[in-house]
Amino acid sequence: MNRRDILTSGLAAGSVAALAQAGPAAARPKGATVIQAKDGVRLFHRDWGEGQPVVFVSSWALSSEMWAYQVADLSERGFRCIAFDRRGHGRSDVPGKGYEMDTLADDLAAVIDTLDLKDAILVGHSMGGAEVARYIGRHGTAKVKKAALVATVAPYIVQTPDNPYGAPMAFHQNTLGQYASDFPKWVMDNQAPFFTPETSPAMKAWLTEQLLETPVPVAIAAFKALIGKDLRPDLPKIDRPTLIVHGDKDASAPLAITGQRLAAGIRGSELKVYPGAPHGLFVTHMRQLNRDLETFFKA
Repeated sequence: MNRRDILTSGLAAGSVAALAQAGPAAARPKGATVIQAKDGVRLFHRDWGEGQPVVFVSSWALSSEMWAYQVADLSERGFRCIAFDRRGHGRSDVPGKGYEMDTLADDLAAVIDTLDLKDAILVGHSMGGAEVARYIGRHGTAKVKKAALVATVAPYIVQTPDNPYGAPMAFHQNTLGQYASDFPKWVMDNQAPFFTPETSPAMKAWLTEQLLETPVPVAIAAFKALIGKDLRPDLPKIDRPTLIVHGDKDASAPLAITGQRLAAGIRGSELKVYPGAPHGLFVTHMRQLNRDLETFFKA
């Protein structure tokens, strides 16, 4: 069973089935808009619903499909939900370069500019949250109304003399070595902590397959971008209402290293901690997250 089959059969709750299978009447004509990055890379996107624009930025090595349960829910609650595939991921082009954090932030700018979004709400998970922070640091907040950083791997996860939070570079280099030698083994070894014991096997399979469909060179390049950029200088530039959502059982982005550091660095931000939530809280705690996002969007 491939990823599309899992999405439309194994996990086909009514609203998600509608999202995956809806005909032309349900899809926005703007969904046909071609988004090109500055270097010509084409970025695939989904565009559902009407109302306040919300741009979803995906996790490391996952595609825009990861947001299916947020898009299906929030697009029916008065929001225009836009989710795009990072370069090298999903249905976007797979170039051999351009995976630096600055370029990825510029790609997000291309999405916002091409769709002519105003007062956009930016929502990023994991690496996607880091890209949101870098976008604001690089492009400002003229087109941004709010930001939600979900289980975000930021501001800097490398331990340095002035940054006791994080792990030594040798640890991250070892992780890169595991990607390069046996990426499927690394994925399976790290599957359990991403979810909760109650997560269905089908849900695990759906997201794990997305991860395994990301080309290994892309996964490596994207991770290098993540550990190679110190985003601490960008945090004071985030001058819009910001919601930080994090689980206290997040093994991929421990709360003390990421969520709490973001809250300390972004003035006026709100930190919501989900007890027992892992890194994959967008599926394990989807109802709670969807309601918290809706409340934040409407505030």
